[in-house]
Amino acid sequence: MPPFDTEAARTRLLDAAEELFYARGIRSVGMDDIRTGAGLPLKRVYALYPAKENLVEAYLERRDVRWRARLAAAVDAVDEPRERILAVFDWLGAWFREPGFRGCAWINGFGELGSVSPAMARLARAHKQAFADYLDGLVAAAGLRADVGPQLLLLAEGAMVTAGIFGTDAPAVQARAAAAALLRPA
Repeated sequence: MPPFDTEAARTRLLDAAEELFYARGIRSVGMDDIRTGAGLPLKRVYALYPAKENLVEAYLERRDVRWRARLAAAVDAVDEPRERILAVFDWLGAWFREPGFRGCAWINGFGELGSVSPAMARLARAHKQAFADYLDGLVAAAGLRADVGPQLLLLAEGAMVTAGIFGTDAPAVQARAAAAALLRPA
């Protein structure tokens, strides 16, 4: 096997971890599974991430950046402020239709480890708070009451959980319709 520079090895390792953790769950995947998936020696894996929890943190942090960037790109393609809010639900529907969709990685991880891993709980809360803040920003830009943001968050989060369980994009359509009703002038 050819040697890898540190950044290439880290990328391969995170790619393998993301694929395996997201598909099978964090607890069911061992470091040897990830090593095999990345094609790296176990010694190299532990040199980069001395403990599985370090690798889980890195995986979720990288996924957070990518997830939020993809969402923002979809929303930024829309001009009208209220339509930008609805674009969140359109994007969720597209995400739910992606091959291998298994729900929200942070909800899944929190369900698995949130009660025993302070790091997992911290990462899940940080991701969800960033999403809540993003929605609040969209609500403010649309000139809506501040209490609409938390309501939209519940619709989006409920859609994520429901889509992950039932394996359909229908929850995004339903949540979008509920959001549209929230956005209608009284």
